[in-house]
Amino acid sequence: MPEEDLVELKFRLCDGSDIGPIRYSSSSTVAMLKERILSEWPRDKKIIPRVANDVKLISGGKILENNKTIAQCRSPFGELPAGVITMHVVVQPSLTKIKTGKLDLVYLDLVTSSWNLWNYHIFYLSL
Repeated sequence: MPEEDLVELKFRLCDGSDIGPIRYSSSSTVAMLKERILSEWPRDKKIIPRVANDVKLISGGKILENNKTIAQCRSPFGELPAGVITMHVVVQPSLTKIKTGKLDLVYLDLVTSSWNLWNYHIFYLSL
């Protein structure tokens, strides 16, 4: 695989820890990324997604669609050609978890600063 077809990504979890960086083909889909995140998710975390659809990926302030490729999702602003791209991960519980009577919600509020850096606020609610 040619070097220019690879993209280095890391995934920032709601507690500030990371999965990665890992190199992916730019033709990899968001759904493929979610499956990889699910397989590498640290088991000691308070919130653990059960299926890939419980995971939402945010890049450039947008929630990424499962059928899009990395190449289609890349933002032209603020990226270095050889830099690591950080995507934010939010866990949204599936409806089956809500029906069991146990509800864990994580709300991630992303705020940009004038330095093109991401600041975020995390709220956790367990019922």
